Amino acid sequence: MKRSATPYLFLSPYLAIFALFWAWPILESLLLSFQNTRVSPPVWNLSVNWGRILGDAAFWDALRNTVLILVIQVPLMLALATVLAVALNSQLLRARGFFRFAFFAPVVVGAVAYSAVFRLLFNQNGAVNAALGTQLNWIFDPVGAMAVIIITLTWRWTGYNAIIILAGLQSIPKDIYEAAEIDGASPWQQFWRITVPSLRPVLLFCLVLSIIGTLQLFTEPWLITNGGPGTATTTLGVYLYRQGFQNINFGYASTIAYAITLLALVFSIIQLRLFGRES
Repeated sequence: MKRSATPYLFLSPYLAIFALFWAWPILESLLLSFQNTRVSPPVWNLSVNWGRILGDAAFWDALRNTVLILVIQVPLMLALATVLAVALNSQLLRARGFFRFAFFAPVVVGAVAYSAVFRLLFNQNGAVNAALGTQLNWIFDPVGAMAVIIITLTWRWTGYNAIIILAGLQSIPKDIYEAAEIDGASPWQQFWRITVPSLRPVLLFCLVLSIIGTLQLFTEPWLITNGGPGTATTTLGVYLYRQGFQNINFGYASTIAYAITLLALVFSIIQLRLFGRES
């Protein structure tokens, strides 16, 4: 055996698993998107799924809901995460290790557990209505259900993004702040003139991850509102699941999956063009 082939021999178990469980499903999904899987056996029809998706009102409703969550929740979460990271980085804060863990903890909580808790909290007889003195039917109202999804996502992912931003904050040289203080810059001016520009690559990284995650959103709307009421909180991920595993139409579900991939690619390119030139 040639000496140059030795590394590939060691890598071969990983490459075999990678090809079987990662590369092949992606290729198979692409092939399914060009097949009519509503008949047995499936037949090739290049336009049956891709032609349907353009005129599918349910798909566009799911896309509208997903973009609505993306436009409201992602900026809100990143703004809160930035403020939280600055607070966690402050020398005035005691027990910083405890607070960092406390705000990161929601990420490690099981999705089923916290979704059940939020459904109970926003029940008509739940703690939120009791605290507000109202009888709002959050889960069964279109606006209320969307608000619950946004609140839940913000609760879970703000701390996670704050820890990433905190790592970016700690990489900013302190002598820049010391020079700014000598020049008479206020903390507010230091935040906007030093902190935010220095965090630009980190914020862009968090933004790209958040947008991709939102386009794949499934767990919270499925477990808390089941995509309802009606289709008010049906996201692209929920619609994909319904087509694939409830309607047993894997060809159309694969088409939706590739539509999500294309949307993520377009959003990422736009962000990198607009905000990532210098980063």
